[in-house]
Amino acid sequence: MSDRLFDLTGQVAIVTGASRGLGQVFARALARAGADLIVTSRKREDLSPFVAEIEAMHRRAVPLELDVRDHGSIERMAADAQAACGQVHILVNNAGCNVRKPALDVTWDDWNLVLDTNLRGSFFVAQQIARRMVPHGYGRIINIGSVTSVFGYAGLAAYGASRGGVRQLTMSLADDWGRHGITVNCLAPGWFHTAQNDVLYQNQEWVDYLVDRIPLKRPGEPGDLEGPIVFLASEVSRYITGQTLLVDGGISTGSTRATLDAPAGGD
Repeated sequence: MSDRLFDLTGQVAIVTGASRGLGQVFARALARAGADLIVTSRKREDLSPFVAEIEAMHRRAVPLELDVRDHGSIERMAADAQAACGQVHILVNNAGCNVRKPALDVTWDDWNLVLDTNLRGSFFVAQQIARRMVPHGYGRIINIGSVTSVFGYAGLAAYGASRGGVRQLTMSLADDWGRHGITVNCLAPGWFHTAQNDVLYQNQEWVDYLVDRIPLKRPGEPGDLEGPIVFLASEVSRYITGQTLLVDGGISTGSTRATLDAPAGGD
């Protein structure tokens, strides 16, 4: 198989929520594959160090402000992206947030914050960029989900609902836009250490509990996501759409397991 199938040279990719965390992991991987970048954050100045990093890789990086909870902001970002770079080939719909609380403590505002950001925001960003992909008959949209797209966890009711919605949204948009040459897929990371969940990783007992339930026996590392994001953005995935790719070390196989040395049993 030719390496050119993974080559993104000459393409432009938008990565939302790129001021930190996994958004930067995705953007770096696309830049290494040859793409120029449009990176977004609620505050443009937060992107300055990362833009300098990407430019040092000899790729173009255009920083734009984006608040995915504000429809006007989404429209402005899409128009500015087109004005700056012309055709946009790839969208990584990454901007998101979480409120970690027991379900009985989740407030109306907590719910709206998470759903408006992760689900409504993902749809309207995709819609605005797809409008600009349709005339070219080409596009790669990658919605960022989570293992919670398919797996439930206590304390993550709103987050899980939003990420499950992203998975369903991905399938609907794939059916809607496939006729225009646009693929829409969901990349769903498992447990990766980010600023959002740092408090959990400070608890070694919890980390040990987590690792015991991951078949590959470790949390995710940034490099584990680089290949999958380039795969979904590139020509090698041209006949894949509407799918959710779990990059989770296998934890979605089940959170409990029988040990090999357990006594045999039967009815």
